[in-house]
Amino acid sequence: MVTGAGSGIGRAVSLALAQAGAEVILLGRTVRKLEGVHAEIQKLGGPEASIVPLDLERALAAEYESVAAAIEKRYGRLDGLLHNAALLGTLTPIEQYDVPTFMRVMHVNLTAEFVLTRQLLPLLRGSPDAALLFTSSGVGNRGRAYWGAYSISKFAVEGFAQVLAHELENTSSVRVNVIDPGKVRTLMRRQAYPSEAPESLPTPESLTAPYLALLGPASRGVTGGRFRAQAD
Repeated sequence: MVTGAGSGIGRAVSLALAQAGAEVILLGRTVRKLEGVHAEIQKLGGPEASIVPLDLERALAAEYESVAAAIEKRYGRLDGLLHNAALLGTLTPIEQYDVPTFMRVMHVNLTAEFVLTRQLLPLLRGSPDAALLFTSSGVGNRGRAYWGAYSISKFAVEGFAQVLAHELENTSSVRVNVIDPGKVRTLMRRQAYPSEAPESLPTPESLTAPYLALLGPASRGVTGGRFRAQAD
C-alpha cells in the first residue's frame, strides 16, 4: 500500500513497485488521480492494482476498519506500507501559527498514520517479510524556523517509527524504517519554495530505487533505520 499514491513520489513509487511485480494498493483522497495511476499500471502490464479512496483528514474510525477488512478479504496479508501522504501547512512563526491549520497538519501527518498503521499491523504481521516505511524530511530531525507544524509532525513520525521498530523487532517479521526523500520536484516542494527552479530538482521517478529497496527483500533484517533517498 502506498498513501498519497495519486501524484508525486507516491505515484512514482507505485508505478515502480508495479513494474517490479508488486500488487499495489493505491490510497489517496482524489479518485481521478488514483484512477490515472491505475491506468498507467495497466499499460505497464503490471499486476492488477487496487484503489482505496480515503481522505486522511476526514476519515472516521469505521473507514479505516473497512480498508483493513477489504485488504484482508482480497489479499489475506499486507507485505508493505509506505506512508507518503502529508500536508505542508504554512511557513509561519509559531507565535502566529493558525491553530486549526496546526491541528490539520498534525492529524494528517501523524494521527492518521498511527490509525492506519494500527489497523493494518495484523495484516503486516501476517506477511513472512513485511516492510513499514515512514516518510520524513530534513526538518524532521533538525528543526528549522517557520516550518511549524510540518517540522513538528515529522519529528513525531520519526519517534513513532523508532518506537514501533523496537516493539516489532523481536516479535514479528515486520521491519520499520524512515526515508527522507530530500529535495524533489513535487507540488509540496513548489509550495514551500516558490522561487526555486523546478528543473534544478530531481524528479520523483529518479528516486524510486531506495524506496523499492526498503519496501522489498533487499532490506530484509534492516529495521529502526533512517535513510536518505539522495546524497547531498
